[in-house]
This record gives sequence, structure tokens and C-alpha cells, in this order.
Amino acid sequence: MTSRPGGESRSVPRRLDIDREQVERGLAGLVLTVVELLRQLMERQAMRRIDQGDLADDKIEELGLTLMALEERMTELREHFGLDPEDLNIDLGPLGPLLPRD
Repeated sequence: MTSRPGGESRSVPRRLDIDREQVERGLAGLVLTVVELLRQLMERQAMRRIDQGDLADDKIEELGLTLMALEERMTELREHFGLDPEDLNIDLGPLGPLLPRD
């Protein structure tokens, strides 16, 4: 038992009730958030390089196909874990959302 201010007592549970599916979904959401952030950064970098003319046409095609495949896989993973795109956008308080809203 622990004591509250004012002398009240309350019991502390010896075990935590943890829902395995909720923990799995939360962890998947966190991992997918990081992957989505990196995907968006890679996409922006690719667009900059294309705009600057740094890439040959075959590399542009390859990069586009790779980014499209990654976005498709992200959609599949979000659906598998029952997550919406908004679920991956962590609110950073006064800094705003982690991911830009399209």
C-alpha cells in the first residue's frame, strides 16, 4: 500500500493489465512512423536531385518505382495493423505534427 497526501491509502496492483494487441499496434505505429518519416525525406531528396538534373533518366525511373513500392508496402503494413495515415503523425505539441499534412 502507498500513502496519498492527507493520509489516504490505496493499493497498487501487483500486475499490469496489458493488452498484447494494443502493445503490438502501438509498437508497429511507432516503427511505421519512423519509416514514413524516412520515406518522405528520401522522396524530397530525390525530387531535389531530379530538379537539379543530378540523375540520369534510368535512375529517375528506378527511384520512382522504388518509392512507389515503398509507399505501397507502407499502406499494406498500416492496413495489417489497423492504422490510418493520421495515426503515424505524432503531435509534437508547440512544434506541431511530426509529418507534414498533405
